[in-house]
Amino acid sequence: MAYLSCEQKKELKRVAEAIVAPGKGILAADESTGTMGKRLANIGLENTDENRRRYRELLFTADKSIAQYLGGVILFHDTLYQKSKDGVPFVQLIKERGIIPGIKVDKGLVNLPGTIDETTTQGLDGMAERVQQYVKDGAQFAKFRCVIKINVANNVPTDVAIQENAQVLSRYAVICQANGLVPIVEPEILIDGTHELNVAQRVTERVLACVYKSLIDHHVYLEGTLLKPNMVTQGQSCSTKYTPQQVAEATVTTLQRTTPAAVPGITFLSGGQSEVDATLHLDAINKHQGKKPWALTFSYGRALQASVLKAWGGKEENVAAAQKELLKRSYLNSLAALGKYEGEELSEGAQQSLFIKNHSY
Repeated sequence: MAYLSCEQKKELKRVAEAIVAPGKGILAADESTGTMGKRLANIGLENTDENRRRYRELLFTADKSIAQYLGGVILFHDTLYQKSKDGVPFVQLIKERGIIPGIKVDKGLVNLPGTIDETTTQGLDGMAERVQQYVKDGAQFAKFRCVIKINVANNVPTDVAIQENAQVLSRYAVICQANGLVPIVEPEILIDGTHELNVAQRVTERVLACVYKSLIDHHVYLEGTLLKPNMVTQGQSCSTKYTPQQVAEATVTTLQRTTPAAVPGITFLSGGQSEVDATLHLDAINKHQGKKPWALTFSYGRALQASVLKAWGGKEENVAAAQKELLKRSYLNSLAALGKYEGEELSEGAQQSLFIKNHSY
């Protein structure tokens, strides 16, 4: 059996730790072409290659001080090969800012036969060759998203779905590490539903316990991985509203029970929370008293970009204002990752719910 060499392990660990250095998180800019089209439609822009390129250029040409707050940026396949209007590859712009480029390597969700609307994720076929190419093209970490749903009435999630997704994530992680990419393991539990906080906690514990058993069975080098989980929150349609402190307690307790201390960092997804809620919850998690052997930080897409898109509106003269919003949200989430967020002046859209039913990208 081929194991990783000491040199391979050392490099994977170095990259994973650099991404989640104190106060740093991840900008998830890996929206697919279709999802980016929905974002652009919200500001009245057509979904063209050029408009997508213009928007991504805005993100990647922000002031270099953003590197204080971002350790990594996740890219979509097309974005990895795009350039600025001056002909500079986006990967180069990101690296010039001292930020590590990553790549989304999954190929989306498909229904899992024999279940009630549960899913697995495509993308393992041919992954080794794709990963090798991505490494040559400048990527240093990867992301692969699996999705778990909660539907108490139908006894969802089933053990079949949990085990299938854990296996898929483990095979992805092994392929990435063997070929030089740090894998971010993302078992997202959607917030769709009416379930209470305790149900979300019970399901998240089941899922993470299964994922880590599988990762260990597959000989994944945990020190060279990151976890991208949901925070433990009640369902979107739940009538009970919980405080950030209650969410923090449920989330930290869940991680303590399931996630090995060897993992360098946990980069939470925002999962449709508003920008402000995502920051508040991250801050409460870091302020929560208790054993927390991992960096607890962010890997946000919508919760870093909603105000940015609004400020930009597709207009060249608004680029500087939009970049200012990106710096602001990155800074505030950096504070939250250190447990030092003390509130903010709200931008337009910062409190707007970013929930999308059955979210896929």
